[in-house]
Amino acid sequence: MENTPTNKELYATDQWVRPFLKKYKGLLYLALFLGFLTFFSAGALMFNSGYLISRAASLPENILMIYIPIVLTRAFGISRPVFRYIERLVSHNWVLKMTSDLRLKLYLVLEKDAIFFKSKYQTGDILGLLSEDINHLQNLYLRTIFPTIIAWLLYIFIIIGLGFFSWWFGLCMLLMLGVVVFLLPLISVLVNGARQEKQKVSKNELYKTLTDNILGVSDWVFSQRGEEFVHAYEKDEAKLRELDEQIKRFNRFRDFILQTAFGVITVAVLAWSSVRFPGNHGGAANWIAAFALTVFPLIDAFAPLPDAAQEANIYKDSIKRLNDLPEVTQKNQEAVLIPANTEIRIRELSFSYDQTAKNVLENLTLNIQPKEKLAILGRSGSGKSTLASLIRGDLRPKEGSITLGGIPTADFDDQITKAIGVIHQAPYLFRTTIINNVRLGREEATEEEVWQVLASVGLKEMIQGLPDGLQTMVDEAGLRFSGGERHRLALARILLQDTPIVLLDEPTTGLDPITEQQLLDTFFDTLADKTIIWITHHLQGVHMMDRVIFIEDGKLEMSGTPQELLAENQHYQQLYAIDRGQNKN
Repeated sequence: MENTPTNKELYATDQWVRPFLKKYKGLLYLALFLGFLTFFSAGALMFNSGYLISRAASLPENILMIYIPIVLTRAFGISRPVFRYIERLVSHNWVLKMTSDLRLKLYLVLEKDAIFFKSKYQTGDILGLLSEDINHLQNLYLRTIFPTIIAWLLYIFIIIGLGFFSWWFGLCMLLMLGVVVFLLPLISVLVNGARQEKQKVSKNELYKTLTDNILGVSDWVFSQRGEEFVHAYEKDEAKLRELDEQIKRFNRFRDFILQTAFGVITVAVLAWSSVRFPGNHGGAANWIAAFALTVFPLIDAFAPLPDAAQEANIYKDSIKRLNDLPEVTQKNQEAVLIPANTEIRIRELSFSYDQTAKNVLENLTLNIQPKEKLAILGRSGSGKSTLASLIRGDLRPKEGSITLGGIPTADFDDQITKAIGVIHQAPYLFRTTIINNVRLGREEATEEEVWQVLASVGLKEMIQGLPDGLQTMVDEAGLRFSGGERHRLALARILLQDTPIVLLDEPTTGLDPITEQQLLDTFFDTLADKTIIWITHHLQGVHMMDRVIFIEDGKLEMSGTPQELLAENQHYQQLYAIDRGQNKN
């Protein structure tokens, strides 16, 4: 069973929260100081107001003798909202800077290990990280750290201040306020802390359940079990609502105790001040109202402490999840890698997605010459797509090497887009103009160059016939275009990108045979002067390739020209017959 780290161990090794305490420490200290001044001004305002009212009421002519308290009342009355406003600006500015950096760091982690991430986490986990965890770390500062530190500062200030008037009453307030500052938060942690941690886990589970089932909603519908999914989800949601209600019930009871405690403190201050400053009118008796009224604005400073304490446990879970993510390494943007040529050399390549898992590719050796047309065949799960990711540099080999012009492909990082272009199974068109969609290949391309590539892929006349031509808006995902037209637009992007190597990742899947053949003819005609690596699962169009290889269980099973394999390789002959719908025994 995995050992759960203690709070001390977790925060000692934390790389997601602690660094920002130092990075923006100036704003942090300013926010805390302004928060203290806000409540100090509120208390001082009520203190002066109480003294002023008492002094003015004792003898009407005293109004001429209380000029200083009047000025102080004005000053604290103005400073309280001003400090509060500035404190909110500074604290939220600090938190927004921090969460902005957290999100950027999280996105860099997701981008760096996107392929591995999907193999370890579900979509719901990613949503939980983006929504729940970052949001909880934001609340860690706004609802826990800031209010707690400010309340502790006020607590110390009040006890010391009262100690100057009466040491024994200072000790009494140390105990009475200690109930609010320490005891009630502790009880909240013990009772509601575990519930809130369970609440957060339940929310994350709902994220995973909902996203998993929404992505597969068609299967639920086709199997006529849609209502079953809805009822199961509503049942889980009902459990979460019941948990929410338990938390709210305890919070209402605790808040009642909290307000009762403040009532007792107010009565105690009133009783002490009456004894400490005796008199009927004027003199020392003017201080009674001053001390008693000071209690009320301080309630706002101490009331959030139980809520802040009970939420501390859920922050621990968020920090642990974020610290379990891989480290973000800074990319070297200075070195520009220029391959000596476009030859791809694969030497004794082995790869697995997990150190303990079986290799997806095993001891693969292969050379791909410049301008060669290579087809990679294999059944689903044979390792074709993994090999494509290795060629693109998205993955690093577990053993062996894969180089482009003598440089490991994984070292190119983003620069690989200058050498290798990719057309996927389902090219995506964005909701913008046609010209903007095509210019994704090269943003600075002129309108004339865009028309040239559209003519090369056979779309020029069709787009000229549209009312707005290149300025025609594409609907979301490009659904107004057929599958073949979307692939031709993707090919136009590649032609603008003008990379020496083009990787076709099963681009004709789902198309009818006639459209498929027309699209393949367009691909190979327009890309005749480039290296083509075509990943496919069947043999239509393979006769146009220079070489065909077949991967089975991660190993290279056959290699040769289409003509040689069809004449000499029995396995290829069987595949060819099956692909043509013939029975071959």
